[in-house]
Amino acid sequence: MQLQDILYSQGFGTRRVCAGLIQQGLVQVYEPGQPATPVRCLQAAAEFAAEGLRFQVQGVDWPYAGKAYLMLNKPPATECSQKPSTYPSIYTLLPSPLRLRPQKGAVQGVQAVGRLDQDTTGLLLLTDDGKFIHRMSSPRHHVAKVYEVTVKHPLDARQVSQLLAGVVLDDDPRPVRAAACEAVSECHLRLTLTEGKYHQVKRMVAAVSNRVEALHRSQIGGLRLPDDLAPGQWRWLSAADLASMVGTQAAVCSQA
Repeated sequence: MQLQDILYSQGFGTRRVCAGLIQQGLVQVYEPGQPATPVRCLQAAAEFAAEGLRFQVQGVDWPYAGKAYLMLNKPPATECSQKPSTYPSIYTLLPSPLRLRPQKGAVQGVQAVGRLDQDTTGLLLLTDDGKFIHRMSSPRHHVAKVYEVTVKHPLDARQVSQLLAGVVLDDDPRPVRAAACEAVSECHLRLTLTEGKYHQVKRMVAAVSNRVEALHRSQIGGLRLPDDLAPGQWRWLSAADLASMVGTQAAVCSQA
């Protein structure tokens, strides 16, 4: 694969822009067997095996990724929208190549897998893999999501039992149940859900006569938000991360 095409596929601009970056000496490639010493390449048409390739663009290291899979620690006062209405978009927290990766459709770059409200913090996944988005978002697959909920009033055993047994929300006569629920402390509830209705956590807590004061997503499937990933920071998902969420189906979502 030509180096200019590799850069284009990773979101570094049009093929002409990518060729210009290479010809200006701004691209270095890590050659096999010399992982610590990138070599400057000035030939836009130079051929490389894309899978497993690492390179630098303007001094920043990048791995080649056929599909991009990321985690973000969403900070408060941000919106999961490309066109935010009130608060900054979470996409402004990502470097431009991740926002500009070419797609067949009209939307470029990685997209959030589901949404968190502007005041909700924590683990958010982003990808340009439509199948992965469907697999993680579809209620049919029952991917568990764990929320740390700070409530206004002290919790009691009755509220926990109600959430486990099921509560009725105003738009659905069928009870909605928590997959797991525990009172961690007087005003800290850990709630696990396997579906994603609109404002579900807030509405479920309200249904048991309490109120959500703060909401943080700490886990999706078997993937926990790392303690060392600060609010606003992102990182690539590893193959092990993907496997912890979707099991054997992660095989279709290879991460270089």
